[in-house]
Amino acid sequence: MKDLFEAARRLQGFLDSKKWRSCIIGGLAVQRWGEPRLTLDVDVTLLSGFGNEEEYIDELLKHFDSRVPDSREFALKRRVMLLRAGDGTDLDLALGGLPFEERVVERASSFEFYADIIIRTCSAEDLIVMKAFAERDRDWADVEGIIARQGTSLDWRLIMSELEPLCELKESPDIIRKLGDLRKPG
Repeated sequence: MKDLFEAARRLQGFLDSKKWRSCIIGGLAVQRWGEPRLTLDVDVTLLSGFGNEEEYIDELLKHFDSRVPDSREFALKRRVMLLRAGDGTDLDLALGGLPFEERVVERASSFEFYADIIIRTCSAEDLIVMKAFAERDRDWADVEGIIARQGTSLDWRLIMSELEPLCELKESPDIIRKLGDLRKPG
């Protein structure tokens, strides 16, 4: 697992060297905020905005191998880059541009996972929003773990103010209801 954190640190260093704004999300952020679980890749939100994606995509493809054919077109269409680091680690980069994604990166903070391995992750609240919005079984399990581990330190007003508009766009009010059920003490 330490190798995965090292790969995340190297990727973050590369993105920072370009002065690109980003943060680690997904399974590695769960290690910080929730119940630790096995994860096999590094998930990142990279703020590319809208209209400048090609500059980010082209530069990343110069430095990392793609895991999909027609990677440039794939990234432009789906706003996700599926890459592989030189050490074989899978890297999933979401090309962010929504106001929520900008706020996620602004609220991100650094955390030392191992000696000399400091990584900038999204906040626990933003991780709950992203995991709930994704709605997969594994994501709901992660949400439960974050709630259990972070307890009363969570800013529920922030979580709901970010999640509710996203659920309205997705037309998924059940997400809010399910999150409310998980929040209630059993």
